[in-house]
Amino acid sequence: MSPPLPESFARHLVSADGVRIHCAVGGDGPPLLLLHGYPQTLAIWHHVAPALAAEYTVVLADLRGYGDSDKPAPGPGDEEYSKRTMARDQLQVMASLGFSRFGVAGHDRGGRVGHRLALDAPGAVSALAVLDIVPTRHAFAHADKEFGLGYYHWFFLAAGNGIPERLIGADPEFWITARMRSRHHGGTAFDPAAIAEYVRCFADPAAIAASCADYRAAAGIDLVHDEADAGRTVTAPVLALWGAHSFVGRNYDVAGIWRDYADDLRGRALPCDHYLPEEQPDLVTGALREFFRA
Repeated sequence: MSPPLPESFARHLVSADGVRIHCAVGGDGPPLLLLHGYPQTLAIWHHVAPALAAEYTVVLADLRGYGDSDKPAPGPGDEEYSKRTMARDQLQVMASLGFSRFGVAGHDRGGRVGHRLALDAPGAVSALAVLDIVPTRHAFAHADKEFGLGYYHWFFLAAGNGIPERLIGADPEFWITARMRSRHHGGTAFDPAAIAEYVRCFADPAAIAASCADYRAAAGIDLVHDEADAGRTVTAPVLALWGAHSFVGRNYDVAGIWRDYADDLRGRALPCDHYLPEEQPDLVTGALREFFRA
């Protein structure tokens, strides 16, 4: 089963400090970088990207450790998977493709990478859209029983001693499908070809190890970076979109929280759960097109 992305999107492997980042590029117009979340790949944008490509040069990228990008072995402090490192990858990808300034839209983990990219390279990010997240620093600072139950995977994946790697590796297809189908509420059904692509990529033990390092970094080195930047805001315009039925939408004042992290914030809920680009692709496409056009 082929990945659900048109052949008009050209595939590239771009080196970022020696780590090869897999990306797909299509369309024509102002550059727009789209970043996926966990446990997806760039295929999460398979509905949205072709529509946006009518107006933008759309760059879809697999984060390091995910999809068909390289998966460096995690070190003791997981700095290889800090959002700062992952953001630097994407900055180099865009520079290699000839783009010094561009819009960024990120879902889930990709939104966290986009947030860090906008802080670390404000001159490069013209506008930022974050999908179904609140900032990592806020999430950990306000963690409670509901967070622990709803987002238990944050703590499970961050556990050490190879525990999540061994358990997920025993049946990665079950893990992927269970995570995704438990967080879908109406709208468009998941494309079986997209699910197959996620499972194909996640079946690689190196991808499982990398994704666990991603979550350990969020609870470790990322918080160190976030605390050092406490009070700094994103100067580019920010669009926050979230699922009305997602954990984020049900438990946070999403727009109110992001106003403390962004100078120019707009946002709204969409009628779905967590996977906005797949559950409500038309609404996401319209919101992104309008936002990045401004």
